[in-house]
Amino acid sequence: MNQLTIQGPASLVPAMQQQAQDPIVSMIAMVERAARDPSVDIVKMEKLFDRLEFFRAQQAEQAFNESMSIVQGKMRAVAADASNPSTKSRYATYFALDKALRPIYTGEGLGLSYDTEDSPHPEMVRVVCYATKGLFTRKYKVDMPADGKGARGGDVMTKTHAAGSAMTYGQRYLLKMIFNIAIGSDDDGNAAGDQNPAHEITAAQLKELRDLIAEVRADEAKVCKACHVATLEDITSKNFEKARAKLVSMRSPL
Repeated sequence: MNQLTIQGPASLVPAMQQQAQDPIVSMIAMVERAARDPSVDIVKMEKLFDRLEFFRAQQAEQAFNESMSIVQGKMRAVAADASNPSTKSRYATYFALDKALRPIYTGEGLGLSYDTEDSPHPEMVRVVCYATKGLFTRKYKVDMPADGKGARGGDVMTKTHAAGSAMTYGQRYLLKMIFNIAIGSDDDGNAAGDQNPAHEITAAQLKELRDLIAEVRADEAKVCKACHVATLEDITSKNFEKARAKLVSMRSPL
């Protein structure tokens, strides 16, 4: 088939080409024509508006996904800038993450805002992040312990401080998860030959551990202590199998 060629005055050709290619422009033109018709059916008008909103939503989500891909292509691992003396581990603070990431994602028109919701789990806070671009918003969430307990199960902070700590942890973990950020340090490639790098576990592995802990009724704090980490999210891939095997061994025999 011959390719469609749009002809007309030079000043109108770009606009005509855009209308031929953009379903949103075409739908708007259709709705405007229908609105000028005094005999138009109201039900048909409503269907046209619904269809227009559908196309707009699709276009907004596509723009969001394209921007997310662009910013992740620009982001690199964030260096750990703090240490936890009780677990002898290093981590990247929210300040370090925000400093490295905010200029990149805002440069592509993305914005983040945080909130909290009631968690279905007792003594936990659900931290919510809304990532937006234009008309599209995607919601992310994570449940964080807010019981004020330490690694040994004792009370180490007030409920108010525990809630604040849970929200801070939630912001940090959500920020890493949304943009798929790795935490580490630049060693000029010296660790490239390491066959067992200490990468963080995936979301699926984290869920598997939490499901096993719930199944065998284990103490999450004790699991973290055994792995020398502050939270399950800090467990590395190197220790994942060890923790998983231990939890599986605690299952009741059939």
